[in-house]
Amino acid sequence: MMVESFMRYIRYEKNYSSHTVISYENDLKQFRDFVERETGSFDPTIVDRDIVRNWMVALSSDGIAVSSVKRKLSALRSFFKYLKKEGKITESPLCLISLPKAGKKLPVFVREDQMDCLIDDVEFGDDFNGVRDRLILLMFYSTGMRRAELIGLEDNDVDFFNSLIKVTGKGDKQRLIPFGEELRDLMKAYLEVRGREVGRVLPAFFVRDNGEPLYPSLVYKIVKRYLSIVSSLSKKSPHVLRHTFATSMMANGADLSAVKALLGHSTLSSTEVYTHVSSLEIMKNYKQAHPRAHKEKGG
Repeated sequence: MMVESFMRYIRYEKNYSSHTVISYENDLKQFRDFVERETGSFDPTIVDRDIVRNWMVALSSDGIAVSSVKRKLSALRSFFKYLKKEGKITESPLCLISLPKAGKKLPVFVREDQMDCLIDDVEFGDDFNGVRDRLILLMFYSTGMRRAELIGLEDNDVDFFNSLIKVTGKGDKQRLIPFGEELRDLMKAYLEVRGREVGRVLPAFFVRDNGEPLYPSLVYKIVKRYLSIVSSLSKKSPHVLRHTFATSMMANGADLSAVKALLGHSTLSSTEVYTHVSSLEIMKNYKQAHPRAHKEKGG
């Protein structure tokens, strides 16, 4: 009866929308069924915090999204607030219950074999745009720099003698990123074709075929165009290549602090998400590759 009176209260006195009323009713029915399974009966006046916490754990174990758990707890909080107003209870069992925090979304990245196919096998062409576009993709993948950092790169930021690129990141903070022979060779090839087909342009390192600097949407289109050849990911942006760089570094044994420095993160927590990704990749590769990963006991 208490649930029914609450539903009348929010429908006719609080004037909640029909959609909200139905959602609350379903959530409370789900909670009632859980309590009945756990205790044998449902009496809202004796529900305590442990029962509520156990319900939250059960919801999470069933794969219910954090946003849905929050909505269900909101319905429950309103219900017990109503019971307290009516004098049925003296304290809500949710008074010290904190809402679950949404976990960080794992970053989207391109698999290493797909990046190898893109860099080594896809035909870009030998003209200025082809050489430049291939370099843009390899630059993102080899350095992890942001799109704005790539666009802002200048000729004098590249130190071929020491194999270092000076990158100016957020808040005008600068960092040095080392590069290998493959990136060195492609940068020199780009500068050669740029000088031949576009002319000497300063200070921007990356330019269009008319000598003007790149702009954000053009870089996005270039990345999306070529990633579409090798990947079916829904996201195909420069930032995906930044994630791909970090994930590849972690999966191949790089130190977390080193990856943090290369990415220009201000805190280690921003970089730690890649440890989870690399662990998932390692597990996936193990299950795919190890001969006994799928062997059943006694099989």
